[in-house]
Amino acid sequence: MFALVDCNNFYASCERVFQPQWEGKPIVILSNNDGCVIARSNEAKALGIPMGAPAFQYKALFREKKVKVFSSNYPLYGDMSSRVMSILEQYTPHLEVYSIDEAFLQFKGFGFYDLSAQGHRLRKQVRQWTGIPVSVGIAPSKALAKIANKIAKKYVEKTQGVYCIDTDEKRIKALKWTAIGEVWGVGRQHRKRLEELGVKTALDFVNLPDTWVKKHMSVLGLRLKKDLQGLPFIQLEEMQPPKKGIATTRSFEGTLSKFSDLEERVSTFASSCAEKMRKQSSSCHALLVFVRSDPHKAGTVPYQNSCVLTLPYASSSSILLSQYAVKGLRHIFREGIKYKKAGVMVMGLVPTATRQLTLFEEKHAKHHALMQALDRIHKRFGPYRMKLANQDLNHTWKMKQEHLSKRFTTEIKEIITVK
Repeated sequence: MFALVDCNNFYASCERVFQPQWEGKPIVILSNNDGCVIARSNEAKALGIPMGAPAFQYKALFREKKVKVFSSNYPLYGDMSSRVMSILEQYTPHLEVYSIDEAFLQFKGFGFYDLSAQGHRLRKQVRQWTGIPVSVGIAPSKALAKIANKIAKKYVEKTQGVYCIDTDEKRIKALKWTAIGEVWGVGRQHRKRLEELGVKTALDFVNLPDTWVKKHMSVLGLRLKKDLQGLPFIQLEEMQPPKKGIATTRSFEGTLSKFSDLEERVSTFASSCAEKMRKQSSSCHALLVFVRSDPHKAGTVPYQNSCVLTLPYASSSSILLSQYAVKGLRHIFREGIKYKKAGVMVMGLVPTATRQLTLFEEKHAKHHALMQALDRIHKRFGPYRMKLANQDLNHTWKMKQEHLSKRFTTEIKEIITVK
């Protein structure tokens, strides 16, 4: 049996743990630079605030309805997620962290256990130890566990946040209840094709012939169908696979027009990408640099451009990536443009330990040891303690975060003081 544990309105719940005065009141969380809404409490959803809503367009509504606005506080959310996952690990060694607020658990050898009662114990413990409310869906497969979790969350008064699909009757009822567009793994294009065929629910999808599903949705669609039939064809991924692409992009609080200012930003983005690669022991073969003016500001010259640069050898050196990123920026930079956004994306990622060596390009032997020392310093003393020379040594660029809460669990100066 599988269980999906999903934190309810996770970002909003993290804020409420340390500021309980916002319990039962509408909360929204904004994206980087306070751009748009990326998370909402149930009360905010009831007010009709959509996901992705531009914050400046909803300012009047926020004031009128007394909606509490928070800037995204990722250090807090990441730490609270880690605490929740550490509790889940106590229930079974078979755990897949699916996202920052979701995890799959597989219960092997629990044939004589009351898994529904186990789910209630888990939910109670997470709430007591972290303050985060969760919903638990239990079923014979991952896809069914997703549906069970939706039922637990939808009918929380009846299920008390835990629902177990442990009979075929419950499975068929759950499939009939689930719209095809709500099925895990069915994207927009597949949903459109299925609805045109008359498939409205997950049960309709399960009743399709295997040959049609495999032909039009590949073997992945067939696995999903089998999973919905209660046969666990989608297995647990207990090891997190390394990312195949890494990017660092930012919108600036104002606009930048000088090359030196953009150079500093792009160099910092390249260094950030290199650090992320080193964390997962990867190196890249190429990188992409892009710049863009503000498309929403009247009177500005519209401009966007990008270029891809191939490295002489796969690397995760901040120095080398910064050099090539600035070279790319120099190629696409245009005078007289007010730039609003820039970014760096690294591509062609390979494991550093098994990357292809070259006979003709000399690798900088000291870079690897230098980057290891840099990472150790940042891990011990915090980020931005050491920078490359073309980065601003006296100023750390920050995002626009006018509604940022404290880092209650990760910064000693910001913890709650009990008097």
